[in-house]
Amino acid sequence: MQTNRLLFGATIGIIGGGQLGRMMATTARHMGYRIVVLDPTPNCPAGQLADDQIIAAYDDLSAVKQLAEKSDVVTYEFENVDLQAATYLEEAGILPQGANSLAITQDREKEKQAMVDSGQSVAPFAIIQSKDELNKAVETIGFPAVVKTCRGGYDGKGQVKLSSADDLAEAEQLLAKSERLIYEAWIAFDKEISIVFTRGIDGSIQYFPIGENIHRDHILHTTIVPAKVSNTVKTKAHQAVQAIAETINVVGTFAIELFVRGDNIYINELAPRPHNSGHYTIEACNVSQFEQHVRAICGLPLLPVYFHGASVMVNLLGQDVASFFEEIHQDENTGHIHMYGKDKMAPKRKMGHVTYVANDREELVQNLLQKQMIEIE
Repeated sequence: MQTNRLLFGATIGIIGGGQLGRMMATTARHMGYRIVVLDPTPNCPAGQLADDQIIAAYDDLSAVKQLAEKSDVVTYEFENVDLQAATYLEEAGILPQGANSLAITQDREKEKQAMVDSGQSVAPFAIIQSKDELNKAVETIGFPAVVKTCRGGYDGKGQVKLSSADDLAEAEQLLAKSERLIYEAWIAFDKEISIVFTRGIDGSIQYFPIGENIHRDHILHTTIVPAKVSNTVKTKAHQAVQAIAETINVVGTFAIELFVRGDNIYINELAPRPHNSGHYTIEACNVSQFEQHVRAICGLPLLPVYFHGASVMVNLLGQDVASFFEEIHQDENTGHIHMYGKDKMAPKRKMGHVTYVANDREELVQNLLQKQMIEIE
């Protein structure tokens, strides 16, 4: 594992050229680093800001070796990195995050087991590989439930909610397309939250304020910070971070999604990278999730986190962009705009986001609701 401090002038390799890579590259360039991106799409969002882009598939080992030759350290913007490539980079001593966190978060069975191993509460679940096991899960866990593919799937893809036996045919179709599914009890939660944090190579952790997440069609739509949760929930969330981070040996920025019911929390998913719900940190904190990540992988000390007091981040999906910019002149508080440089506008595709910052949460939320800038169900 890389342990030396890498200062300005060093080169950071990024696997993946989407919006997270773009924001990572933006920060790294401000800090004086050079950027090389590996992505199969020419002129990808991160590639537009990089010093160099290797245009190749993520599992192209010759391209991965080329990335290694050009980089002093390598990171990634998404978890579906080829494990053979990640192992090669780890053995070369230039992937501080290691391959283990990828192996765990790429597979929902391993991910759930890691949560259990770290002593965390999760929804009752079962791994199913056959129709008989599906029927057994129905008997032992019951309805409502959700089935998800163990590998792949994001933003609601690769999952089916089961309200009754009438929905099992759809679950069987998903099972026929997949090797394994995870069957989880549907938690009747009060709200969903996420906690984004950064862990240094030395094991030190810096936390960002907990965000409250609102989804629309299984896609994150709005994050409100700080989340309206009890001190008990905050304490349990921080304890969960400590336990999971040590179990997986996290390095860099990481996110944990949780369900809250009363004062109880249930870990939902892990993300071994900067997270959509942490975008507010760019303007609302003294240090962003991306700068902390760059600091961690380059062996620099993490900064203590200070927060302005209130923030709302809204994703701009393809269907939202035109109306947002048509109405932008109607309010002096237009927010901080981030567009991702994607080549094609498409419904339900994340094209950018806007972040509103203030000192008082309730005042900010009410102002945005009144002006129909956000919706809260």
